[in-house]
Amino acid sequence: MNVGYACLTVGVSGTKQRTCIMKNATPDVLSTLIRANLEALDHILDYNITNGIKLFRVSSNIIPFGSHPVNALKWWEDFHAQLEGLGHKALSNGLRLSMHPGQYTVLNSPDAGVVRQAVADLRYHTQFLDAMGLGKEHKIVLHIGGTYGDKKAAMKRFTEQYHQLNEDIRQRLVIENDDRHYSISEVLAIGLAEGIPVVFDNLHNRVNPDKGGHRNYTEMEWIAACAQTWHAEDGRPKIHYSQQDPSKRPGSHSATLDAGAFAAFCQDLGDCRVDIMVEVKDKNLSAVKCANAIATPDIRRLEREWSRYKYLVLEHSQRIYLAIRQLLKDKGVYPVIEFYRLIDKALMTPTNPANAVNAAQHVWGYFKDTTDEQTRRRFEKSLDQVSRGESTISLKRLLQKLTVVQQQPYLLDSLYFSELL
Repeated sequence: MNVGYACLTVGVSGTKQRTCIMKNATPDVLSTLIRANLEALDHILDYNITNGIKLFRVSSNIIPFGSHPVNALKWWEDFHAQLEGLGHKALSNGLRLSMHPGQYTVLNSPDAGVVRQAVADLRYHTQFLDAMGLGKEHKIVLHIGGTYGDKKAAMKRFTEQYHQLNEDIRQRLVIENDDRHYSISEVLAIGLAEGIPVVFDNLHNRVNPDKGGHRNYTEMEWIAACAQTWHAEDGRPKIHYSQQDPSKRPGSHSATLDAGAFAAFCQDLGDCRVDIMVEVKDKNLSAVKCANAIATPDIRRLEREWSRYKYLVLEHSQRIYLAIRQLLKDKGVYPVIEFYRLIDKALMTPTNPANAVNAAQHVWGYFKDTTDEQTRRRFEKSLDQVSRGESTISLKRLLQKLTVVQQQPYLLDSLYFSELL
Protein backbone atom coordinates (compact mmCIF):
# COMPACT_ATOMS: atom_id res chain seq x y z
CA MET A 1 0.00 0.00 0.00
CA ASN A 2 1.57 3.27 -1.14
CA VAL A 3 0.93 6.73 0.28
CA GLY A 4 1.42 10.06 -1.46
CA TYR A 5 0.54 13.75 -1.40
CA ALA A 6 -0.35 16.61 -3.71
CA CYS A 7 1.58 19.38 -5.46
CA LEU A 8 3.58 21.14 -2.73
CA THR A 9 6.38 19.98 -0.45
CA VAL A 10 6.54 21.61 2.99
CA GLY A 11 9.83 22.36 4.72
CA VAL A 12 12.09 21.26 1.86
CA SER A 13 14.31 23.84 0.20
CA GLY A 14 14.37 24.14 -3.58
CA THR A 15 10.86 22.76 -4.14
CA LYS A 16 8.83 25.95 -4.57
CA GLN A 17 6.80 26.22 -7.79
CA ARG A 18 6.85 29.57 -9.59
CA THR A 19 4.41 31.36 -11.88
CA CYS A 20 3.59 34.84 -13.16
CA ILE A 21 0.62 36.98 -14.16
CA MET A 22 -0.50 36.85 -17.78
CA LYS A 23 0.81 40.26 -18.81
CA ASN A 24 4.34 39.16 -17.81
CA ALA A 25 4.12 35.79 -19.59
CA THR A 26 6.69 36.48 -22.30
CA PRO A 27 8.53 33.55 -23.92
CA ASP A 28 11.69 34.35 -21.96
CA VAL A 29 9.86 34.58 -18.65
CA LEU A 30 7.91 31.38 -19.29
CA SER A 31 11.05 29.52 -20.28
CA THR A 32 12.80 30.62 -17.08
CA LEU A 33 9.83 29.59 -14.96
CA ILE A 34 9.47 26.20 -16.62
CA ARG A 35 13.15 25.43 -16.11
CA ALA A 36 12.92 26.42 -12.45
CA ASN A 37 9.73 24.40 -11.90
CA LEU A 38 11.22 21.28 -13.45
CA GLU A 39 14.27 21.67 -11.21
CA ALA A 40 11.91 22.01 -8.24
CA LEU A 41 10.11 18.82 -9.31
CA ASP A 42 13.49 17.09 -9.46
CA HIS A 43 14.11 18.08 -5.81
CA ILE A 44 10.62 16.88 -4.88
CA LEU A 45 11.21 13.50 -6.48
CA ASP A 46 14.52 13.19 -4.62
CA TYR A 47 12.77 13.98 -1.34
CA ASN A 48 10.04 11.43 -2.05
CA ILE A 49 12.57 8.74 -2.97
CA THR A 50 14.55 9.36 0.22
CA ASN A 51 11.41 9.23 2.36
CA GLY A 52 9.75 6.23 0.71
CA ILE A 53 6.85 8.23 -0.77
CA LYS A 54 5.66 6.45 -3.91
CA LEU A 55 2.82 8.74 -5.06
CA PHE A 56 2.93 12.39 -6.03
CA ARG A 57 0.46 14.69 -7.73
CA VAL A 58 2.28 17.15 -9.98
CA SER A 59 0.92 20.70 -9.90
CA SER A 60 -1.07 21.68 -12.97
CA ASN A 61 0.87 24.95 -12.94
CA ILE A 62 4.25 23.31 -13.46
CA ILE A 63 4.09 24.66 -17.03
CA PRO A 64 2.66 28.15 -16.45
CA PHE A 65 -0.32 28.79 -18.75
CA GLY A 66 0.24 25.30 -20.12
CA SER A 67 -3.11 25.19 -21.95
CA HIS A 68 -3.46 28.91 -22.68
CA PRO A 69 -2.57 30.54 -26.03
CA VAL A 70 -0.30 33.00 -24.21
CA ASN A 71 2.17 30.13 -23.83
CA ALA A 72 3.22 29.44 -27.41
CA LEU A 73 6.42 27.64 -26.42
CA LYS A 74 6.99 24.10 -27.61
CA TRP A 75 8.00 23.29 -24.05
CA TRP A 76 7.81 19.52 -24.62
CA GLU A 77 10.61 19.96 -27.17
CA ASP A 78 12.56 22.76 -25.50
CA PHE A 79 12.75 20.82 -22.22
CA HIS A 80 12.76 17.32 -23.66
CA ALA A 81 15.92 16.23 -21.85
CA GLN A 82 14.74 17.50 -18.46
CA LEU A 83 11.29 15.98 -18.82
CA GLU A 84 12.65 12.63 -19.99
CA GLY A 85 15.16 12.61 -17.13
CA LEU A 86 12.43 13.29 -14.57
CA GLY A 87 10.29 10.52 -16.00
CA HIS A 88 13.21 8.10 -15.89
CA LYS A 89 13.89 9.02 -12.26
CA ALA A 90 10.25 8.41 -11.35
CA LEU A 91 10.03 5.09 -13.16
CA SER A 92 13.37 3.72 -11.98
CA ASN A 93 12.41 4.45 -8.36
CA GLY A 94 8.85 3.14 -8.54
CA LEU A 95 7.17 6.54 -8.22
CA ARG A 96 3.67 6.97 -9.59
CA LEU A 97 2.74 10.48 -10.69
CA SER A 98 -0.66 11.99 -11.37
CA MET A 99 -2.26 15.35 -12.13
CA HIS A 100 -5.60 16.91 -11.21
CA PRO A 101 -6.93 19.80 -13.33
CA GLY A 102 -8.64 22.58 -11.38
CA GLN A 103 -12.25 23.56 -10.90
CA TYR A 104 -12.49 25.41 -14.21
CA THR A 105 -11.77 22.30 -16.28
CA VAL A 106 -15.41 21.30 -16.75
CA LEU A 107 -16.13 18.77 -19.46
CA ASN A 108 -19.92 18.72 -19.03
CA SER A 109 -20.56 22.46 -19.28
CA PRO A 110 -23.40 23.52 -21.63
CA ASP A 111 -21.07 26.33 -22.77
CA ALA A 112 -19.11 25.16 -25.81
CA GLY A 113 -16.28 27.60 -25.06
CA VAL A 114 -15.83 26.18 -21.56
CA VAL A 115 -15.72 22.66 -22.99
CA ARG A 116 -13.11 23.66 -25.59
CA GLN A 117 -10.91 25.06 -22.84
CA ALA A 118 -11.44 21.92 -20.74
CA VAL A 119 -10.37 19.73 -23.64
CA ALA A 120 -7.30 21.93 -24.20
CA ASP A 121 -6.43 21.62 -20.53
CA LEU A 122 -6.76 17.83 -20.57
CA ARG A 123 -4.61 17.75 -23.70
CA TYR A 124 -1.92 19.78 -21.90
CA HIS A 125 -1.93 17.48 -18.85
CA THR A 126 -1.70 14.42 -21.07
CA GLN A 127 1.13 15.95 -23.08
CA PHE A 128 3.07 16.68 -19.92
CA LEU A 129 2.88 13.08 -18.67
CA ASP A 130 3.60 11.79 -22.18
CA ALA A 131 6.66 14.04 -22.43
CA MET A 132 8.01 12.40 -19.28
CA GLY A 133 7.64 8.99 -20.88
CA LEU A 134 5.18 7.76 -18.27
CA GLY A 135 2.76 4.90 -18.85
CA LYS A 136 -1.01 5.04 -18.60
CA GLU A 137 -1.01 4.12 -14.90
CA HIS A 138 0.06 7.73 -14.27
CA LYS A 139 -3.39 9.27 -14.25
CA ILE A 140 -5.31 12.54 -14.64
CA VAL A 141 -8.11 12.93 -12.09
CA LEU A 142 -11.27 14.83 -13.04
CA HIS A 143 -14.60 15.63 -11.43
CA ILE A 144 -17.81 15.20 -13.44
CA GLY A 145 -18.59 18.93 -13.21
CA GLY A 146 -21.77 20.89 -12.52
CA THR A 147 -25.45 19.95 -12.71
CA TYR A 148 -26.78 23.10 -14.45
CA GLY A 149 -30.31 22.46 -13.23
CA ASP A 150 -30.60 19.04 -14.88
CA LYS A 151 -28.25 16.41 -13.50
CA LYS A 152 -29.25 13.66 -15.94
CA ALA A 153 -28.58 15.91 -18.91
CA ALA A 154 -25.30 17.03 -17.37
CA MET A 155 -24.18 13.43 -16.86
CA LYS A 156 -25.11 12.63 -20.45
CA ARG A 157 -23.07 15.62 -21.68
CA PHE A 158 -20.08 14.36 -19.71
CA THR A 159 -20.17 10.95 -21.39
CA GLU A 160 -20.70 12.50 -24.82
CA GLN A 161 -17.73 14.83 -24.37
CA TYR A 162 -15.63 12.02 -22.92
CA HIS A 163 -16.09 10.00 -26.09
CA GLN A 164 -15.00 13.00 -28.16
CA LEU A 165 -11.61 13.09 -26.41
CA ASN A 166 -8.54 11.67 -28.08
CA GLU A 167 -7.69 8.13 -27.09
CA ASP A 168 -4.45 9.16 -25.35
CA ILE A 169 -6.43 11.45 -23.01
CA ARG A 170 -9.13 8.85 -22.33
CA GLN A 171 -6.50 6.28 -21.38
CA ARG A 172 -5.23 8.55 -18.62
CA LEU A 173 -8.53 9.92 -17.33
CA VAL A 174 -10.06 8.78 -14.04
CA ILE A 175 -13.12 10.31 -12.35
CA GLU A 176 -13.80 11.17 -8.71
CA ASN A 177 -16.83 11.88 -6.52
CA ASP A 178 -17.11 15.44 -5.23
CA ASP A 179 -18.51 17.13 -2.13
CA ARG A 180 -21.36 19.01 -3.82
CA HIS A 181 -22.86 17.54 -6.97
CA TYR A 182 -21.96 13.95 -7.77
CA SER A 183 -21.99 11.24 -5.13
CA ILE A 184 -19.87 8.14 -5.41
CA SER A 185 -22.77 6.02 -6.72
CA GLU A 186 -23.38 8.48 -9.58
CA VAL A 187 -19.71 8.62 -10.50
CA LEU A 188 -19.43 4.85 -10.24
CA ALA A 189 -22.42 4.45 -12.56
CA ILE A 190 -20.63 6.56 -15.19
CA GLY A 191 -17.37 4.71 -14.64
CA LEU A 192 -18.95 1.29 -15.07
CA ALA A 193 -20.96 2.32 -18.13
CA GLU A 194 -18.07 4.01 -19.92
CA GLY A 195 -15.11 1.97 -18.72
CA ILE A 196 -13.52 4.82 -16.75
CA PRO A 197 -11.61 4.05 -13.53
CA VAL A 198 -13.15 5.66 -10.43
CA VAL A 199 -11.33 7.30 -7.52
CA PHE A 200 -13.15 7.16 -4.17
CA ASP A 201 -12.72 10.24 -1.93
CA ASN A 202 -13.65 9.45 1.67
CA LEU A 203 -14.27 13.02 2.86
CA HIS A 204 -16.31 13.94 -0.21
CA ASN A 205 -18.39 10.84 0.45
CA ARG A 206 -19.05 11.88 4.03
CA VAL A 207 -20.09 15.39 3.00
CA ASN A 208 -22.04 14.26 -0.09
CA PRO A 209 -23.13 10.67 0.61
CA ASP A 210 -25.05 8.44 -1.73
CA LYS A 211 -28.77 9.19 -1.61
CA GLY A 212 -29.87 6.24 -3.71
CA GLY A 213 -30.24 2.55 -3.13
CA HIS A 214 -26.69 2.06 -1.87
CA ARG A 215 -26.82 4.59 0.96
CA ASN A 216 -25.94 1.89 3.51
CA TYR A 217 -22.69 0.96 1.81
CA THR A 218 -19.66 1.34 4.04
CA GLU A 219 -16.56 3.19 2.87
CA MET A 220 -14.82 -0.13 2.41
CA GLU A 221 -17.65 -1.44 0.23
CA TRP A 222 -17.45 1.67 -1.96
CA ILE A 223 -13.69 1.32 -2.25
CA ALA A 224 -14.03 -2.33 -3.26
CA ALA A 225 -16.69 -1.42 -5.84
CA CYS A 226 -14.52 1.36 -7.31
CA ALA A 227 -11.51 -0.96 -7.43
CA GLN A 228 -13.41 -3.14 -9.90
CA THR A 229 -13.31 -0.30 -12.45
CA TRP A 230 -9.49 -0.41 -12.59
CA HIS A 231 -7.75 -2.80 -14.98
CA ALA A 232 -4.16 -4.03 -15.09
CA GLU A 233 -3.06 -1.31 -17.53
CA ASP A 234 -4.46 1.37 -15.17
CA GLY A 235 -2.19 0.37 -12.32
CA ARG A 236 -3.27 -0.17 -8.74
CA PRO A 237 -6.63 1.43 -7.79
CA LYS A 238 -6.27 4.84 -6.15
CA ILE A 239 -8.29 6.56 -3.47
CA HIS A 240 -8.17 10.01 -1.89
CA TYR A 241 -8.03 10.21 1.89
CA SER A 242 -8.52 13.27 4.07
CA GLN A 243 -9.85 14.28 7.47
CA GLN A 244 -12.26 17.09 8.27
CA ASP A 245 -10.95 20.35 9.73
CA PRO A 246 -13.25 20.73 12.75
CA SER A 247 -13.07 24.52 12.67
CA LYS A 248 -14.09 24.96 9.02
CA ARG A 249 -16.98 24.18 6.69
CA PRO A 250 -17.75 20.53 5.89
CA GLY A 251 -15.31 19.19 3.33
CA SER A 252 -12.37 21.37 4.42
CA HIS A 253 -9.12 19.44 4.73
CA SER A 254 -7.43 19.31 8.12
CA ALA A 255 -4.12 21.00 8.85
CA THR A 256 -2.52 17.63 9.55
CA LEU A 257 -3.66 14.02 9.69
CA ASP A 258 -4.27 11.95 12.80
CA ALA A 259 -1.98 8.96 12.43
CA GLY A 260 -4.14 6.72 14.58
CA ALA A 261 -7.26 7.37 12.52
CA PHE A 262 -5.35 6.75 9.31
CA ALA A 263 -3.89 3.48 10.61
CA ALA A 264 -7.39 2.31 11.63
CA PHE A 265 -8.71 3.20 8.16
CA CYS A 266 -5.96 1.15 6.52
CA GLN A 267 -6.62 -1.77 8.83
CA ASP A 268 -10.28 -1.73 7.75
CA LEU A 269 -9.14 -2.01 4.13
CA GLY A 270 -7.99 -5.54 4.85
CA ASP A 271 -6.82 -7.26 1.68
CA CYS A 272 -8.02 -4.44 -0.61
CA ARG A 273 -4.77 -3.11 -2.07
CA VAL A 274 -4.98 0.53 -3.08
CA ASP A 275 -2.72 3.54 -3.46
CA ILE A 276 -3.70 6.36 -1.11
CA MET A 277 -3.33 10.03 -1.99
CA VAL A 278 -3.64 12.06 1.21
CA GLU A 279 -5.12 15.53 0.84
CA VAL A 280 -4.06 17.69 3.75
CA LYS A 281 -2.63 21.14 4.41
CA ASP A 282 0.81 19.96 5.58
CA LYS A 283 1.25 17.80 2.48
CA ASN A 284 4.40 15.64 2.64
CA LEU A 285 4.63 15.86 6.43
CA SER A 286 1.37 13.96 6.81
CA ALA A 287 2.25 11.64 3.93
CA VAL A 288 5.43 10.54 5.71
CA LYS A 289 3.51 10.33 8.98
CA CYS A 290 0.87 8.07 7.42
CA ALA A 291 3.42 5.92 5.62
CA ASN A 292 5.26 5.40 8.90
CA ALA A 293 2.00 4.60 10.71
CA ILE A 294 1.40 1.54 8.52
CA ALA A 295 5.02 0.56 7.81
CA THR A 296 6.85 -2.45 9.15
CA PRO A 297 7.93 -1.39 12.67
CA ASP A 298 11.43 0.10 12.71
CA ILE A 299 12.39 2.61 15.38
CA ARG A 300 14.87 4.18 12.96
CA ARG A 301 11.94 5.66 11.03
CA LEU A 302 10.91 7.64 14.08
CA GLU A 303 14.48 8.62 14.87
CA ARG A 304 14.84 10.08 11.38
CA GLU A 305 11.59 11.97 11.82
CA TRP A 306 12.67 13.23 15.23
CA SER A 307 15.86 14.66 13.77
CA ARG A 308 13.70 16.92 11.58
CA TYR A 309 11.06 17.84 14.15
CA LYS A 310 13.01 18.16 17.38
CA TYR A 311 13.89 21.88 17.36
CA LEU A 312 10.47 22.84 16.03
CA VAL A 313 8.88 20.85 18.86
CA LEU A 314 11.24 22.42 21.39
CA GLU A 315 10.21 25.86 20.15
CA HIS A 316 6.62 25.02 21.04
CA SER A 317 6.96 22.90 24.17
CA GLN A 318 9.99 21.81 26.17
CA ARG A 319 7.81 19.42 28.16
CA ILE A 320 6.70 17.53 25.04
CA TYR A 321 10.25 17.66 23.64
CA LEU A 322 11.46 15.79 26.74
CA ALA A 323 8.52 13.37 26.58
CA ILE A 324 9.37 12.38 23.01
CA ARG A 325 13.04 11.91 23.85
CA GLN A 326 11.96 9.54 26.64
CA LEU A 327 9.53 7.75 24.32
CA LEU A 328 12.30 6.94 21.83
CA LYS A 329 14.72 5.51 24.37
CA ASP A 330 13.28 1.99 24.16
CA LYS A 331 14.64 0.65 20.86
CA GLY A 332 12.58 -2.51 21.08
CA VAL A 333 9.21 -0.86 20.48
CA TYR A 334 7.65 1.22 17.70
CA PRO A 335 5.39 3.83 19.36
CA VAL A 336 4.46 5.49 16.07
CA ILE A 337 0.95 6.66 17.01
CA GLU A 338 2.02 8.16 20.34
CA PHE A 339 5.06 9.76 18.70
CA TYR A 340 2.97 11.66 16.20
CA ARG A 341 0.27 12.40 18.76
CA LEU A 342 2.87 14.21 20.84
CA ILE A 343 4.27 16.06 17.83
CA ASP A 344 0.78 17.20 16.80
CA LYS A 345 0.06 18.31 20.36
CA ALA A 346 3.29 20.29 20.48
CA LEU A 347 2.67 22.05 17.18
CA MET A 348 -0.80 23.07 18.34
CA THR A 349 0.76 24.69 21.40
CA PRO A 350 1.46 28.42 20.90
CA THR A 351 5.11 29.34 21.19
CA ASN A 352 6.27 31.60 23.99
CA PRO A 353 9.48 33.66 24.25
CA ALA A 354 11.15 31.28 26.70
CA ASN A 355 10.69 28.22 24.45
CA ALA A 356 11.65 30.17 21.34
CA VAL A 357 14.89 31.32 22.99
CA ASN A 358 15.64 27.81 24.24
CA ALA A 359 15.22 26.27 20.76
CA ALA A 360 17.34 28.99 19.14
CA GLN A 361 20.13 28.45 21.65
CA HIS A 362 20.14 24.72 20.88
CA VAL A 363 20.51 25.44 17.17
CA TRP A 364 23.14 28.11 17.85
CA GLY A 365 25.19 25.42 19.56
CA TYR A 366 26.20 24.14 16.12
CA PHE A 367 27.80 27.51 15.28
CA LYS A 368 28.90 29.23 18.47
CA ASP A 369 32.51 28.05 18.21
CA THR A 370 32.91 28.74 14.48
CA THR A 371 31.45 32.22 13.94
CA ASP A 372 33.01 35.64 14.20
CA GLU A 373 32.29 38.30 16.80
CA GLN A 374 29.99 40.29 14.52
CA THR A 375 27.78 37.26 13.90
CA ARG A 376 27.68 36.50 17.62
CA ARG A 377 26.53 40.04 18.34
CA ARG A 378 23.82 39.75 15.69
CA PHE A 379 22.64 36.51 17.24
CA GLU A 380 22.58 37.95 20.75
CA LYS A 381 20.67 41.02 19.57
CA SER A 382 18.07 38.90 17.74
CA LEU A 383 17.80 36.55 20.72
CA ASP A 384 17.13 39.49 23.02
CA GLN A 385 14.37 40.70 20.70
CA VAL A 386 12.75 37.26 20.74
CA SER A 387 12.99 37.10 24.53
CA ARG A 388 10.93 40.31 24.63
CA GLY A 389 8.20 38.72 22.54
CA GLU A 390 9.20 39.91 19.07
CA SER A 391 9.09 37.74 15.93
CA THR A 392 11.54 34.86 15.53
CA ILE A 393 11.88 35.37 11.75
CA SER A 394 15.04 37.48 11.80
CA LEU A 395 16.69 35.12 14.27
CA LYS A 396 15.78 32.06 12.23
CA ARG A 397 17.01 33.63 9.02
CA LEU A 398 20.40 34.16 10.60
CA LEU A 399 20.54 30.56 11.82
CA GLN A 400 19.34 29.25 8.47
CA LYS A 401 22.01 31.23 6.63
CA LEU A 402 24.68 29.78 8.90
CA THR A 403 23.25 26.30 8.31
CA VAL A 404 23.55 26.69 4.54
CA VAL A 405 26.98 28.33 4.61
CA GLN A 406 28.44 25.69 6.90
CA GLN A 407 26.39 22.85 5.37
CA GLN A 408 25.37 21.45 8.72
CA PRO A 409 23.84 18.11 7.67
CA TYR A 410 21.68 17.71 10.77
CA LEU A 411 20.07 21.12 10.33
CA LEU A 412 19.69 21.33 6.56
CA ASP A 413 16.49 19.27 6.66
CA SER A 414 15.23 20.61 9.99
CA LEU A 415 11.60 21.71 10.09
CA TYR A 416 12.71 24.44 12.47
CA PHE A 417 13.22 26.54 9.33
CA SER A 418 10.03 25.44 7.52
CA GLU A 419 8.25 28.80 7.82
CA LEU A 420 11.12 30.44 5.90
CA LEU A 421 10.87 28.15 2.85
